[in-house]
Amino acid sequence: METTVINPWQWQDERSYVQAVEVKQAEATLYCSGQAAVDADGKSSKDDMKDQLIQAIQNLEYVIHEAGYECKNIVRLNVFTTNTTELFTCFDVFQDWVARHGIKQASTLLQVESLFETLKVELEATVVK
Repeated sequence: METTVINPWQWQDERSYVQAVEVKQAEATLYCSGQAAVDADGKSSKDDMKDQLIQAIQNLEYVIHEAGYECKNIVRLNVFTTNTTELFTCFDVFQDWVARHGIKQASTLLQVESLFETLKVELEATVVK
């Protein structure tokens, strides 16, 4: 597999994403449903945004690894949140995770009116190998 990052500007670097990712000769592609702070029993978290973000990241990692993929090969990562202001108070958690795995992903961040039950943040990824 060969990936090429397309960044005509530099400002997105501070925000931990890229403008586009081209993938050539991929062996397979994994499309992950949105992962949120839901425990193994299916119970939605009532925790604060930071704790929910941490759990959503852990759940996404688990799905990716169970499928035999690696987080470093995430090429698209959409973030849905019920409150962008609250998310930005703990966005360093997200940025540290992206940096730790060397992820270079195209991203969209959307504030939505609501997510399922008590959820505040959801991560939707596309991963290649």
